[in-house]
Amino acid sequence: MSQAIEKTVVTCRVNGEDHTVLADPRDTLLDLLRERLQLTGTKEGCGNGNCGSCTVLVDGAAVCACLVLAGEVAGGTEITTVEGLAVGGKRHPVQQALIDHGGTQCGFCTPGIIMSAVALLNTNPSPSDAEIRHAIAGNICRCTGYGKIVRAISSAAVEARS
Repeated sequence: MSQAIEKTVVTCRVNGEDHTVLADPRDTLLDLLRERLQLTGTKEGCGNGNCGSCTVLVDGAAVCACLVLAGEVAGGTEITTVEGLAVGGKRHPVQQALIDHGGTQCGFCTPGIIMSAVALLNTNPSPSDAEIRHAIAGNICRCTGYGKIVRAISSAAVEARS
């Protein structure tokens, strides 16, 4: 006979909006975003933090949402997903640069790469190619290779500074 698991109330701030949801104590931030808040831009790839598809910003830092329990983001934590980057219907410079430079193919890894790049540019507005490669090292892309992605992020950095 299994015991019922009691749900936990989680209040969090996602993309500038406060949300209160019921979550299983074992739910991850990824579960909360995709299943409770219907923010499906954040992808689930490996489920163990190796692929980077579920990368989001937590208080500005890039983290794998599959490795963070939903309860850990309760309270004053600010979570940003790929859906929260566009302002006034205008894409974030990283989003636009990836399109302009052909840095996307199937698109599955794209949200995670975008979030890793945004975290980098928020702390280092003029990164070198080596710094860009280091920042996205946790994001696996099987389609494009990384040359176009690095060029796109470098271009976005120039655009964001101007």
